[in-house]
Amino acid sequence: MNLSSIHKRMLHLKAERNLSFAQIAEEMGRDEVYVAALFYGQAKPTTEELQTLSKSLATTTNYLKEELGEHFFPSRGGLTEMPPKDPTLYRLYEIIEVYGYPIKSVIHERFGDGIMSAVDFSAHVEKVDDPKGDRVRLTLEGKFLPYAKW
Repeated sequence: MNLSSIHKRMLHLKAERNLSFAQIAEEMGRDEVYVAALFYGQAKPTTEELQTLSKSLATTTNYLKEELGEHFFPSRGGLTEMPPKDPTLYRLYEIIEVYGYPIKSVIHERFGDGIMSAVDFSAHVEKVDDPKGDRVRLTLEGKFLPYAKW
């Protein structure tokens, strides 16, 4: 995985303090997937978020601002090779390989010619209890963006 030194350090501090993304998210008033995206350099933190993160991670706000302040803009994607070797990431990749076109077709049937935004977007992970074994529920919600005509 291609992580910058600041993001590796943030993950180390999180582990040292035995924190979950959900705990940090609660302190920040954000979703745990968004908070995880901050830790992996896939989202741009606000000044207020950096202040909350510094308290959660017991580090200085200035340290985080130096690396992730106003001058920082994420280089999204590119954290892993494709196809991914990590089993969890591979299963997500496999889902897109198998169900990508069927999902795309249903989106077009329901919304028309366009795409689902990954900018105006949210993702949630839930644990669903099941007597046959716990289940993972992923919710991906993005604004529909119709293609423009000119």
